[in-house]
Amino acid sequence: MANGMGSLYIGASGLQNSQNALNTTANNLANVDTKGYVRQQVIFEERHYTTIEKKNAYSYQQVGLGVTIGDVAHTRDVFLDRYYRDAAGRQAFYQASYASVMEVEDLFQELEGETYQESLEELWSAFEEMAKMPDDPIRQSLLVQKAGLYMERAQKIYNNLKSYQKSMNVQINDTVEQINDLGKKINELNQKIMKIEAGGKETAMTLRDQRDSAIDELSALVKIETNETPEGIMKVKIEGVTFVNEVRVNEIGLRKDEDTEFLTPYWPHLSDEDKDQYYEVFNFGNGVSTANKTDVGKLKAMILARGDHFANHNDLEGVNGQEYNIGAGQSVVMNIEAQFDKMVHALVTAVNDMLCPNTEATFTGADGKVYSNVLVWDEKNAAVGSDGVKPGHELFVRRGCERYTAVEADDGKIYYVYNEEDPNDTSKQYMSTSLIPNKVLQQEEAHLPHILPNGQTDWGMSQKLAGIWKEELLRLTPDDPDGCTFKEYYQRMMDGLADRGAMFNTLSESLNGSIDSIENQRQQVIGVSSDEELTNMIKYQNAYNAASRYVNVISEMLEHIIMQLGA
Repeated sequence: MANGMGSLYIGASGLQNSQNALNTTANNLANVDTKGYVRQQVIFEERHYTTIEKKNAYSYQQVGLGVTIGDVAHTRDVFLDRYYRDAAGRQAFYQASYASVMEVEDLFQELEGETYQESLEELWSAFEEMAKMPDDPIRQSLLVQKAGLYMERAQKIYNNLKSYQKSMNVQINDTVEQINDLGKKINELNQKIMKIEAGGKETAMTLRDQRDSAIDELSALVKIETNETPEGIMKVKIEGVTFVNEVRVNEIGLRKDEDTEFLTPYWPHLSDEDKDQYYEVFNFGNGVSTANKTDVGKLKAMILARGDHFANHNDLEGVNGQEYNIGAGQSVVMNIEAQFDKMVHALVTAVNDMLCPNTEATFTGADGKVYSNVLVWDEKNAAVGSDGVKPGHELFVRRGCERYTAVEADDGKIYYVYNEEDPNDTSKQYMSTSLIPNKVLQQEEAHLPHILPNGQTDWGMSQKLAGIWKEELLRLTPDDPDGCTFKEYYQRMMDGLADRGAMFNTLSESLNGSIDSIENQRQQVIGVSSDEELTNMIKYQNAYNAASRYVNVISEMLEHIIMQLGA
């Protein structure tokens, strides 16, 4: 009788566990399209057997206690997760870099309906026309007009590049907020998971799915490392620094530069703000490369593309190739700013030096100051305008100073000392943002230098002005072995930008394909197959029916024993 009654418990275990398996299968089917959901797999196992010892028996009699659910597997492949997150971080890096290149290209391709290259060629044509008849007021007027238009368009492009750098602050700020919010979410889920799983009886599967999805999302924004503790806490590092630990989130802060207004991510918990010492999230000193795994994360790409300052020709001149490559050369915007401003600087200085040539001189001023080997206006060989004013008027004027300063020598002679460009004051440099129109030439174009001291027209200077465009005065980078003309320089600059964009796009698309491939492999492990789940549902339903029939048989047997044999 005892074995008969015990058999009911065996049947009941079959009913109960088949029902639980059906519930798990139904949950899988309900979440077949839920993003981040990991399928749950029921694993059955036998209950412990009861051993009945009998004297003089050849073997012990064992009585089974039925079936139970040994585990509901929450299957993930940690290696596939790691590959996916690494690929997602690199893909986001190159996608953001490519987007920056496209923005920069747009600034050059369209400007009030005309490309920048057109304004450059129009200025070139104006110089060629001027060379044909230097004393023609119409040609002089055309040159001054085209020079003014060129200057305006160059300034607008450079200012637009600067504006784009500033606008990236909004994206950087939003991304940092997103990263911090994900960190808070992961930390909150950590605490909930630890509480649920502390007893060792239950697995917080849905919460783990949400945490894994948050980590996947975070991996596209920054380079991360993860490690789960035995207590179920997922610890996260960003760029080698602890972001989420057992108890808290070390949020990323943003430091605003007073001069550029650029926002730079830093770690407040590792910084001493009172001493103005900041531990920045990213270190670009070693460059960016796949081999060093430093090309990861959307945030890093945006910081790198924007750069840390407004670049100009000084970032290209006077530096070697290595210094440039780990400086402005790394940044999409800073690189094009430096190259573009170098072209403007070279063009403007070449034209001004032709109109207002300099020579070296040594003299003593009337105040006793010695001027040794200084640049002065070359009065003997220089031309002046129709107004006869000395020194001649330059075509492009610096905002911060005049081209020359008149100095009286101790012998009464007037020297016009050239005001050198000040590397520490951009307003005193011939660069995109510091140029202003020459008001004298705007009012009267004939004041453009074209008359020699003997009163004749300076045909030689006009020919040299037109010839500037054919001289190979420029190199695109410090490592560039070949010089090039202004037109070739601009074409190389744009080709270099396009090549850079094509490389970023190719890498992005290649990594996107890798992500799809890895995700397909992940889904084979964690994804829900409706066909498979329906098959399981039929299997568990049949198991439930079999257990039910088993219980009925045992019940009828007991009834027969009690009612018929007991009588």
